[in-house]
Amino acid sequence: MDTANRILVLFAHPALHKSWVNRRLIRAIDDLEDVTLHDLYEAYPGFHIDVKREQDLLLAHDVIVFQHPFYWYSSPAILKEWQDLVLEHGFAYGSGGTALGGKKFLSAITTGGQHGAYGRSGANRFTIRELLTPFEQTAHLCGMDYLPPFVIHGTHLLREAGQIAPYARAYRHLLMGLRDDTLRWDALAEGEYLHQNFERVLSPSPVTDHA
Repeated sequence: MDTANRILVLFAHPALHKSWVNRRLIRAIDDLEDVTLHDLYEAYPGFHIDVKREQDLLLAHDVIVFQHPFYWYSSPAILKEWQDLVLEHGFAYGSGGTALGGKKFLSAITTGGQHGAYGRSGANRFTIRELLTPFEQTAHLCGMDYLPPFVIHGTHLLREAGQIAPYARAYRHLLMGLRDDTLRWDALAEGEYLHQNFERVLSPSPVTDHA
């Protein structure tokens, strides 16, 4: 494609120094062209969110990523505050609220629970996709296309660089595919998580690393 999709990664982690996995994910994408990494806790340590700035960022990007640990089946507090303030009626939804229409939305989450803990027979009773329904419905209400999520399970067991590296590479190449529009959108729904199905959703054209 002639023009890359611009990607906004809204990152929310209140204790990044404790998250070896999220630090590696960030390092994997922070040099990518056309990818804006926006650390909400760093930008707003007092939770005083600049709504106009955030809305302008949304308008300037084509793909919106919520990257965060899966706290209590949801997100850290600042991302909920961001949603409450930034996704205003008349901007993101409701009468005249078409600013986000046609943009793509991706949840990129990390969780300590193993994959088997999420489901009818697991401790958490529901699948990750079911628990992410509020995010999916938010995207739907705003006219956005909700993509299958990027999920890393069992983060407390990933202590070695070699264990995390495959996830970091997958995250980088996923964002590159979204940026360069080299994914087969018709095949995205075939997998539970986007990266599990990544090889099949890649178009024949190779992903090009602009960085």
